[in-house]
Amino acid sequence: MDKLLLWMPIFTSLLSEAFSQTDLYSKVFVFPRESETDHVKLTPRLEKPLQNFTLCFRTYSDLSRSHSLFSYSVKGRDNELLIYKEKVGEYSLYIGQSKVTVRGMEEYLSPVHLCTTWESSSGIVEFWVNGKALVKKSLQKEYTVKAPPSIVLGQEQDSYGGGFQRSQSFVGEFADLYMWDYVLTPQDILLVYRGSPINPNILNWQALNYEINGYVVIRPRVWD
Repeated sequence: MDKLLLWMPIFTSLLSEAFSQTDLYSKVFVFPRESETDHVKLTPRLEKPLQNFTLCFRTYSDLSRSHSLFSYSVKGRDNELLIYKEKVGEYSLYIGQSKVTVRGMEEYLSPVHLCTTWESSSGIVEFWVNGKALVKKSLQKEYTVKAPPSIVLGQEQDSYGGGFQRSQSFVGEFADLYMWDYVLTPQDILLVYRGSPINPNILNWQALNYEINGYVVIRPRVWD
């Protein structure tokens, strides 16, 4: 019994580190290597399917190859909502396994703030990179994004919660993730870019439910 009592605090500490709700303000997830295992699983406040959304986050990476940034999968459909970086200045959004790609100016080896919005009624997709809007595109008009999701950072899901490939993994630092179930105004997106998110109601970096799997560490953010 004494040995069991000694192990309980250690087990509790490990469990707390693996699955936590934490204020990550001024912190980053560091994905320090290519792998087919390392990822962070998120638990969103999402009770119904999505007909609109805004998703914003920051990344800092020296990758030149394509890689996943945000992978949202549902049972029976992997790319229900996926943000994928094709190369520097080129991003794709998948909705219901359909895809649209946008292109813009971006400086290599610099931190990037990315916001993506989608509106079902019009199908309009908007990407904002470092506070600047890219050309609007259309995708999956009148579609509904299914729920409940498996949401993963660091990998791209080819199956629900798995099917990872090293060649699609993210290597670098990830921060300031916020998600809403509506489309933010351009003025609000600029506030998010400047560090003042307005009531995120699906994912909130300052109250994030997450589970670390593999070699991912949390460190202070030292870049803007």
